[in-house]
Amino acid sequence: MYYVYILTNKTNKVMYIGVTNDLKRRLYEHKKELLDGFTKKYHVHNLVYYECYNDINDAIFREKKLKGLLRVRKNELVETMNPEWIDLSDKLFPGVFE
Repeated sequence: MYYVYILTNKTNKVMYIGVTNDLKRRLYEHKKELLDGFTKKYHVHNLVYYECYNDINDAIFREKKLKGLLRVRKNELVETMNPEWIDLSDKLFPGVFE
């Protein structure tokens, strides 16, 4: 399984879109700031949206499409799944990120 996901920071001002084959591991890396880069620099840790794919090519295609959207469209997409913009990490993986 492959995942396209959207993370944001505490104020929902900064957004990051990524793709992974292991969402739990990748979220852990983001939340613990284990890797240098955008999400560490801007403290982008909250999972607010995700999609699942069986094929990596479909996931990469979707990631690129999402990255090309205007911010208002990205916000609308998040709100289809998560109107309150809560961190979905604990719902998917209870107790892992405490």
